[in-house]
Amino acid sequence: MPDEICRDVKRLAADKEWSLAETLRRGAELLLERYPQVPERAEIWQLPEPRDLGWRGMTHQEVHEAAIEDMEATA
Repeated sequence: MPDEICRDVKRLAADKEWSLAETLRRGAELLLERYPQVPERAEIWQLPEPRDLGWRGMTHQEVHEAAIEDMEATA
């Protein structure tokens, strides 16, 4: 825990007349209220399959050839 956060938590505990353990427990309870369900090894996210959008109705090969032609024209 960064020193600054530790110092602020200890100050809060002293201001509220709580022990450090009580302060940390209350903080944990607030987090669990905010995020009540921790998924148990939920389905592992995978990158979606790419969609074949094409380019102006051209196939991948046609786009590749057009790019090569374009590079040759500027060389």
